[in-house]
Formats: sequence, C-alpha cells, structure tokens
Amino acid sequence: MFIDKVKLKLISGKGGAGAVSYRREKFVPQGGPDGGDGGRGGDILFQTDKNSHTLGNFRGKNQLKAEKGERGKIKNGAGKKGESLIIKVPPGTQVFDNETGDLILDLVEDGETVEFLKGGKGGLGNFRFKSSTNQLPNYAQPGMDGEERDVRLELKLISDVALVGFPNVGKSTLISTVSNARPEIANYEFTTLTPKLGTVRVDYTRSFVIADIPGIIEGASDGKGLGLQFLSHIERSKVLLFMLDVTNYRDLKTQYENLREELKKYSETLYAQDFGIALTKIDAVDEETLQNAIDEMSVIETNAKFILPISAVSGKNIDDLKFKILEMLGR
Repeated sequence: MFIDKVKLKLISGKGGAGAVSYRREKFVPQGGPDGGDGGRGGDILFQTDKNSHTLGNFRGKNQLKAEKGERGKIKNGAGKKGESLIIKVPPGTQVFDNETGDLILDLVEDGETVEFLKGGKGGLGNFRFKSSTNQLPNYAQPGMDGEERDVRLELKLISDVALVGFPNVGKSTLISTVSNARPEIANYEFTTLTPKLGTVRVDYTRSFVIADIPGIIEGASDGKGLGLQFLSHIERSKVLLFMLDVTNYRDLKTQYENLREELKKYSETLYAQDFGIALTKIDAVDEETLQNAIDEMSVIETNAKFILPISAVSGKNIDDLKFKILEMLGR
C-alpha cells in the first residue's frame, strides 16, 4: 500500500539509573562506594534509504522509542548506552512538527543520516558522591528522561521527469514501456491510484527517473479526484512531460489548457517548470486524424521544449522521446 503521510510520537531513550553499591572484598572491611554511572539513553536518527518509496513501514504505528540506557554496575562499572533508533525513510521525506506545522527536516540525499533526538543522560552512581564528609553515600541519580516530539512525515517523491495528463491517456503504458516500473494498465480511467517510479536507461552511461501520478481532472487543485493528494509528488521533478491523448473526447487544446491551469492554481513554481508535450496513442488513429492533431497543436501557444507524437504500444518515436528528455535534463 502506498502511504505518503504519517503521524508519530518519537521518544528517545531514558538514561539508566546510577548504581548504589559498596566494595565487598576480602580483607577490606571498610570498603567504600563503587556504584557506577547509568548509560545514556539511545538517540533517534533519521536515515534516507533509496530502496524504499513509501512510508508504509509506519502503518499502524503511533509511537517509536529508542532503547533505555542500562543501569550502573558494581565496581564502578558504567551501564551500557541504549541502542539508538534509526528511522529509515525514502529520499524526499519531510519531517514537520505536528503541533506547529513547522518544517524540521527535508531529507533528500540517499544515505543521509541526521540526529533528531538525543537520549537522556545516565544517572551518576554513588561513587561520584563520596567526599571527606560523606564516606558512604547511599544514593545515586536516576536517569534523565529522553526527548519527545510529535511529528508528521510527508513524502514527496524525487524524480527527474513527471508525467502529467488526464486519466487513461497512456501514462502507465509509457512508463511500463520505457522503464522498470510495472503499473496496472487497463482501458478505463483511474487505473493508476498511487504514484509509480521507474528508471529509464537510455544507454550505458545515461539514465533518468520518471514518475507517474494518478490522472489529473478539472478541479484537482481544489481537492477533486486524486490530483491534489498526489500533485505534491511532482513538485521535486526537474521537468514535466504533458501527455495529450489524440483519441480523448477532450480536444488537445482543452486538455493542455486545463492541465496548465490546474498546475498554476496549485503551485506557481510547478507551473514555471520546463516541459515537453507528447501526443499519445497515435497508433489508434489514421494519418489524417494525426496530422489534424499536429496542426491543432501548432497553433496553440505553448512554451514547450518539444511536441512529439508517440505510441508506447508500437514504440513509435519512443527513442526520440528519451533523447529529448535527456537534452532537457542537460545530460
């Protein structure tokens, strides 16, 4: 199941209590205090892991705790530090304070490790309190509590290219053709219900990551359909690929202008990104219909880097599409 938002209470480990102990050795009748210090509680860290693309591992979890520090030992033995809790998340995960809504961390790079909460300090053992006026202290400190924080994790997928289009315009077919992603494909709208990522290898040295999100409908930026929920996943994409279906009951101008309008209302930054246009499903129309579609696009004012007719089924112009995208990415 694809999950991109979770709420958690994070608690670092409590420090171990110091020990109250006295030397008990043969021939040492007046042994002094030898209680050791408690161990520090475990820390909580975040670590990005590119092998994960969802926050689904946290499903059903409300609270995560690091390990407590170990109690102090006799003979001035220090307690062991509690084991730290490393929370692995996909690159693109943002950590917000759940109470204030403030962004705390934005974890982008794979393998990035950030200390988030420090474990509580361990208590001092009674050996620490020995003095000339207190030869046999009979007390030690308790360990300090760990830190607590209520957080909200939100995932924004990281891709080079994001596919933008209405439902059932061929996005899933394209991503399954050019990449290692295997989305569900069917001849009805809303086949794609969750974002998909795939790696497109163009040659031995060059590749890019492509993202397919559920189809956008009119009003997506106002919360209609699935669009608003998943538009955030294309905010980090470097370029956009608009996919306009030549067989759709909406004409190409309507498809293009509605998609642009939804992006603009959602995010000016997203609206200003570089983009190309692919005219899809050209294998399903005759030459005259295709030419009419190309002529229609030629009179629509766009800032597209390219307009290319393609067929993911027959493979028509798919290689050209890959190289045009590489050119946009500067690779």
